[in-house]
Amino acid sequence: MQEHLNDLKEIRSLMEKSSKFISLSGLSGIFAGAVALLSAGVLYLKKVNAVGSYKLSGFYIDRSTDASYLEFLFLLAVATLVLAIGGGLFLTWRKTRKSNQKLWNPLSRKLAVSLAIPLLVGGVFAIALVLNGMVRLVPATTLVFYGLALINTSQHTYRDVYSLGLCEVLLGLFALFVAGYSLLFWTIGFGVLHIVYGVSMYYKYDRKA
Repeated sequence: MQEHLNDLKEIRSLMEKSSKFISLSGLSGIFAGAVALLSAGVLYLKKVNAVGSYKLSGFYIDRSTDASYLEFLFLLAVATLVLAIGGGLFLTWRKTRKSNQKLWNPLSRKLAVSLAIPLLVGGVFAIALVLNGMVRLVPATTLVFYGLALINTSQHTYRDVYSLGLCEVLLGLFALFVAGYSLLFWTIGFGVLHIVYGVSMYYKYDRKA
């Protein structure tokens, strides 16, 4: 009986490997979370230097944000995105290499497309908010669209990604109602949740590889 159960588990494992991209690295989640926390810390210190107060107001986004702050925010966002994606790709590539697989294959292409569409739409939406003077809504909006992207992607990879996406969406929706402090919730979503997810993924899947 036990032998049959083991055979069924093996068959299930093989079917999962053939239908889902399971080479996502938990370390990439930890790295992305660390980058987000670092970026939030840099932005917090810049705001504190401007107002001279080490309070929660360091995470507060004013309604009338000046052009220099917006420029700094944009450059920091681009740097954060490039560093997080670059690090994530490298760590995932390293995991695929250890398991003698290719990073770019039909499964990873499906995953990339399902992830990219909501992210691109969210990016355009965020730019429109900035151009219309609603910068305070941008952090919450990026959380929502990022969460939707993860939910959309979860059909092609680990189910854990769905749970992370759902948490990001709920956090983003809540942040929309306290828009001034949406940067604080962005830090929790992209920083803390990513690290918790990455640690969980690492202990559940990476150490077995």
